Amino acid sequence: LHLLGLSEILAVVGVIASLVYLVSFFGIAFVQSIVSCHDEEDEFLLSAPLGDCRRAAGIRREALRRITGRALEGLPLDGFDYASILGQCCELPVGYVQLPVGVAGPLVLDGREHYLPMATTEGCLVASTSRGCKAIAQSGGATSVVLRDGMTRAPVVRLPSARRAAELKAFLQEPNNFENIALVFNRCSRFARLQAIQCALAGRNLYMRFSSSTGDAMGMNMVSKGVENVLGYLQNDFQDMDVISISGNFCSDKKPAAVNWIEGRGKSVVCEAVIKEEVVKKVLKTNIPALVELNMIKNLAGSAVAGSLGGFNAHASNIVSAIYIATGQDPAQNVESSHCITMMEAVNGGKDLHVSVTMPSIEVGTVGGGTQLASQAACLDLLGVKGASLESPGANARRLAAIVAGAVLAGELSLLSALAAGQLVQSHMKYNRSAKDSPKLPPE
Repeated sequence: LHLLGLSEILAVVGVIASLVYLVSFFGIAFVQSIVSCHDEEDEFLLSAPLGDCRRAAGIRREALRRITGRALEGLPLDGFDYASILGQCCELPVGYVQLPVGVAGPLVLDGREHYLPMATTEGCLVASTSRGCKAIAQSGGATSVVLRDGMTRAPVVRLPSARRAAELKAFLQEPNNFENIALVFNRCSRFARLQAIQCALAGRNLYMRFSSSTGDAMGMNMVSKGVENVLGYLQNDFQDMDVISISGNFCSDKKPAAVNWIEGRGKSVVCEAVIKEEVVKKVLKTNIPALVELNMIKNLAGSAVAGSLGGFNAHASNIVSAIYIATGQDPAQNVESSHCITMMEAVNGGKDLHVSVTMPSIEVGTVGGGTQLASQAACLDLLGVKGASLESPGANARRLAAIVAGAVLAGELSLLSALAAGQLVQSHMKYNRSAKDSPKLPPE
């Protein structure tokens, strides 16, 4: 530019300004079409050419403002690594939602202390869970057992006749065929190991529920790849098999289902503790007979009256959801992961309380999905289960499932105690009511 005169420099500046305006204008117009059509591939069409995921989010947000007339004030844009979610966590981002994360604990579980990160907007939840953790710690801690560990996927196929579908079912359940099927399935990953195939017939439709270990990943994508391998293998001998869907809802994912309650999905965990009589009185502010009676009438009989499916508990989903969001799990899997039956009984001559939670389908992972995002990875690190276990693949995910069950145990203890002592309303009035939201009553 030092070789150009003033008029030439002004002309160059004008051209650059025009180009910037045109790029900005057509960028906005382009994004308007993106927002309108909701094509999942358009995320890459905008972010990749710009080379700046933050800028792409800003352009998309401006387009949304022009389309709707609303500026999304209060929804943060800056302060988030949009490149970390590109192609794996969220499409067409325009900002991010902030959630407070509280820490409950320590939860003493299997001889180790864990501080529980809980992302929630519900007052009392973290405080109540902490109270349950305190009662457990002062009674010597809780213990857990992982009973089963296997993610499932159930494709549905259609055969020309019910008889032909039954032949395929018999083929799959023939023990001599399982080894070959497992070899085909296990090619999908070095961590996948096919455990079982459960079949169900509906007319000429066959539902095949594959169960597999998945290492430290939650594993649905891994299992789906294995299932695709097997379907291709089966079509060599059953060329008349028509694959209707890779998922036929016999899995069953993100829906309440008896098959998960009975057979389990993900990690099946039981967690227990014996709470001392003095701890029940001093920490939980109630007594053992009242807790045992309340649990029977509310969690067992009351849930039966309601026709509950896997809901024989006070509020397991509260704790599951809070820890899932904090640690990058799929929050929609709270549906089946919160299946839980809470049991209470007096032991040691009625002086102590035995309490347990049995949760057959906790679906968690410590690698993949949202677990790799910075905030969620930090919460997993706090629990000591971040990433994959190098010594024993799958150990971190199993430990996380046990921690979830232990946290539910603490939450159940505290809420049921509050109910037994008539403290629920008072607690929520103290911790879950903001004075600024309360209407001002006129003076009497």
